[in-house]
Amino acid sequence: MGENQSGSHDLSSMNPRFPENPSAADDAMPRDNDINANSIKRRAHLGGANGHDREGSEPVDPGALSRALQGVERAARSRERTPVGSPSRKRQRVYGDRFIPNRDGRDLQASYSLIPDNNSPATPSKAKKRTPHGELHFQRSKPSSLTLLTEVLANPGTDEEANTTFSNLLQSEIFHHTVPQPTPPTLSPDPVFPSSSHSTTIHDPSRARTPPSNLASSVLAPASLTPSTPHKNIFTYMSPQHHRNGSAHLTPSRTPQSRHGPNMDPHSDLYSVSPINYDSQRLLLSPKKQPRAVSKVPFKVLDAPDLADDFYLNLVDWGSSNILGVGLGPCVFMWNSASGKVTKLCDLQDDIVTSVSWIQRGSHIAIGTDKGLVQIWDAERCRRLRTMTGHSARAGALAWNDHILTSGSRDRLILHRDVRQPEQWLRKLAGHKQEVCGLRWNGEDGQLASGGNDNKLMVWDKLNATPLYKFSDHTAAVKAIAWSPHQHHLLASGGGTADRRIKFWNTATGTCINEIDTGSQVCNLAWSKNSNEIVSTHGFSQNQIVLWKYPSMTQVASLTGHTYRVLYLAMSPDGQTVVTGAGDETLRFWKCFNRRQRDGIGGDGLGSRMEMSSVLR
Repeated sequence: MGENQSGSHDLSSMNPRFPENPSAADDAMPRDNDINANSIKRRAHLGGANGHDREGSEPVDPGALSRALQGVERAARSRERTPVGSPSRKRQRVYGDRFIPNRDGRDLQASYSLIPDNNSPATPSKAKKRTPHGELHFQRSKPSSLTLLTEVLANPGTDEEANTTFSNLLQSEIFHHTVPQPTPPTLSPDPVFPSSSHSTTIHDPSRARTPPSNLASSVLAPASLTPSTPHKNIFTYMSPQHHRNGSAHLTPSRTPQSRHGPNMDPHSDLYSVSPINYDSQRLLLSPKKQPRAVSKVPFKVLDAPDLADDFYLNLVDWGSSNILGVGLGPCVFMWNSASGKVTKLCDLQDDIVTSVSWIQRGSHIAIGTDKGLVQIWDAERCRRLRTMTGHSARAGALAWNDHILTSGSRDRLILHRDVRQPEQWLRKLAGHKQEVCGLRWNGEDGQLASGGNDNKLMVWDKLNATPLYKFSDHTAAVKAIAWSPHQHHLLASGGGTADRRIKFWNTATGTCINEIDTGSQVCNLAWSKNSNEIVSTHGFSQNQIVLWKYPSMTQVASLTGHTYRVLYLAMSPDGQTVVTGAGDETLRFWKCFNRRQRDGIGGDGLGSRMEMSSVLR
C-alpha cells in the first residue's frame, strides 16, 4: 500500500503540467490500474532477481504492464520538451568595449618612468609621505581647478566679471594664445608623434583667431577638447637582437622607450588630472584682485531749496579754497567744508543764477545769469568786482583758463573774455547751431571743448575762432565734458537721453578711441585726480552715480539715492569726495576715491570736518 502511494507521488511530480485536451490526458497519464500493474511488475522483478517467488501473488497482465511503461515514457519525453525554469549555474558572459579617453596620446613609457620607486603601479603604498618641516602641503591647501572654475562662474562679482573670466578661459582652452598651424608632411619626421622642434606656431596678433584644422587638432588639441581614441600601437616592442655567432637573447637588450624620449615636464597635459589645461589652471589659481571698497551711502546730505531741475544749467562748483558754491534761484550760497559754515554771496533782485564757476587758483567766482550777464565776485569779501555783457540769452556754461573766462549761451555763441582788460569780450566763436551747455578748458594743451544742444562736440585750439575738430557722433545734447588729468589730449564726452553713451577722444588725432553705452542719460563727467578713473552722473531711470575704471571701463561702484536726475557734479580739491545735486533739492557727498600719497591736501578726508550745517540758506 505504501509503495503504491509513493509511486503515484513520483509520477505526479515528474509531470506537473497537464494538457488541456482530456483525451490527450488519457494517453499521457497512466490510469490507476496501470500504476498498480507497474507496481506488481516491479515486485515481481525484484522477487525474480532474488530467486524467491512469493506465494499468493496475482498474475501480471502483460497488456496493462505495456500500457504503464508507455505512459512513463511519454511523461519523460514531455518533461524533456518543457523543462522547469531552474536557474543555471553557468555565468553568462558579458561582452563590452572599455573606452578610456585620451587627450594627447599618452606616453605610457614616460608615465611609467615618472612613477616613484617606493610606490607600485598596481598596489600603491598606503603610507602617507610626511611633509618636510617648513614646507607647505600644497595638495591639502590648494583647491582643484575645476572647483575654482565652478566657484568663479557661480559666484561672480558682476556679470561683466563672469563674462570676462569665461572668455579668457575659453580662449586659453581653445587657442592657447596662439594659432596652431599644421606642419608640412615633408618636414615632420613622424606625422603621428611630431616633436616640438618641427611644429610651426604663428604668433601674429593681427591675424584673426580661427580654429585649427583637423590635422592640427588631432595632434595639438588641448586637454579640454573631445577625447580621441588611443593609437593602436600603444606599446613598443623590440625583436631580440642576434649576434654574429647566431646566439639570440631571450629578452630585449634594453628597455623600450618612446620614440622621442619621455616627456618629463610635470605641467604637461599628459599627466594632468584636471579637465582644463595648465594655462587655464594658472588663470584660475592666480590671486584675484579685490575691488576697491566704495561706500554706497553718502556721508552727508545738504538740503538745497530751489535747486533747479534743468539739464542745461551748471549750478554747483567746488573751488580750490575748499568752498562749495551753489546757485539757488536768484542767490548764490557758499558752504565751507572745513567749518560747515554757510555764507550767502549774492542775491540778484531781478535775475536768476544759471551757472557758477570758480577760478582755478584764488577766491574769485564767476556767475552767469538768465539775462546773459556774467558777473565776477570776490568770495572772501563778498563783493562784486565786475559785470560783463555780450550774450543775448542766458549764460548756462562757464569755464576758466587762468585769466581767460569763457562763457557759453543759449544764443549759440561762445565768448572769450580777458578779465584783466576792460573789453567785454576778446573773441567770439560761432560754431554751434543751438544752445551751448558744456564748456571745459584743458590748460596743459591749451584746448577748449564745447558741447551743445545740437548734438555736436567741438574742440577749439587756444583762442582760434575756427574749431579744430567737430564731432557729430553723439545723437543727443552734449553737456558732460571732462579732460583727463593723467593723459594728454584725452577727452571724455557724454550724450543725453537719446544717446546715453560715453565717448573718449584723442584730440591730437581727432579720433574716437573708445565708447560705452551707459543705458541712461549722461548728465556730468569728472576724472579722478588721484587714479585713472572717471565718474559719471545719470538721469532716468536709476538716477545713479557710476565710477568707472579707465580704460577697461569696468564699473567700480554704482551709487544711488537721488530721486531726480543727477544734473550737477563737483569734486573736492583733494580728489577724494564728489558732491552731486539733483532736482530733489538735495546735495549728497560721496567718498569715492582714496587720498594720493604724495599730496598733503585735505588731511584724512573731508568727512570728519563736514558737520554743523545741513541746510544751504
